[in-house]
Amino acid sequence: MKLDRSASIYVTGHRGLVGSAVVRCLEKNGFDNILTATRQEVDLRDQVAVDKWFATNKPQNIIHVAGTVGGIVANSTRPAEFLYDNIMIHATVMKAAWQNNVNKLLYLGSSCIYPRDCQQPIKEDYFLTGPLEHTNQAYAIAKISGLIGCEAYRDQHNCDFISAMPTNLYGPNDNFDLTSSHVLPALMRKFHEAKSTGDPVQVWGTGSPRREFLHVDDLAAACLFLMENYSDNQTINVGTGEDLTIKSLAEMVRDVVNPDAKIVFDSDKPDGTPRKMLDVSRLHSLGWKHGIPLRDGIEQTYKWFCENGEATVC
Repeated sequence: MKLDRSASIYVTGHRGLVGSAVVRCLEKNGFDNILTATRQEVDLRDQVAVDKWFATNKPQNIIHVAGTVGGIVANSTRPAEFLYDNIMIHATVMKAAWQNNVNKLLYLGSSCIYPRDCQQPIKEDYFLTGPLEHTNQAYAIAKISGLIGCEAYRDQHNCDFISAMPTNLYGPNDNFDLTSSHVLPALMRKFHEAKSTGDPVQVWGTGSPRREFLHVDDLAAACLFLMENYSDNQTINVGTGEDLTIKSLAEMVRDVVNPDAKIVFDSDKPDGTPRKMLDVSRLHSLGWKHGIPLRDGIEQTYKWFCENGEATVC
């Protein structure tokens, strides 16, 4: 289904890493009626405020990417906040989308919804087949409820709500704050700051866990692709199908940012899930693959950080 470029399309969380990339992608592809709203304009945790906004703006399609996110530290120290915010953010929007007869909604989950120790690479069929990783359990439960929400509205109200599971993301507008960021932007900032201090760069854990990384511009392209080419009750994975160890990632970021830096691994800190790589064969079979190699994406992101980082990290 080719989306009407003049139809209104609401991008939630448009100031964030994913939302800003989706807006860039839509603009690049000729969409001229993109709807956005700041948290001050509409608090997505407030059903009354969301209902009022929908009644006024009447979006025809939605790419729903808003959420409260963070890395191991944030997930471990703010679980109640992560649970509440993320449940409410999708519950209010889905209800309003149904009540206002939205044509199509894409909800983005997170790969942390899969069991901690499930078989690799992770197929969509492994959903709800085992225990979650404890360090991000609250966030994962909230995102799982969003997947179930899409299924429920499809089953009960015949809504064209779909969901996608992106892997670990990075790129422009990422969060580089060391207390709440994910591993790649955190490493980038640590190596950058070590240029002036000369200190070794400490990396949490042993360096042995394996992770997959997708540039956020690739994810945005996948979102548009799915809006136009996918309509199914089952969620679909979005990733590269390639992974590497945290040690290799740290070395790659070091080589781009600060080649002279020394890396020290703190094995007293948690590793998190041993391995997390998505099986993206279903997405590949539909005709979409990522286009930005990891090293190139890191170089692009570091360039953006150097040009915009002061406003982002201070």
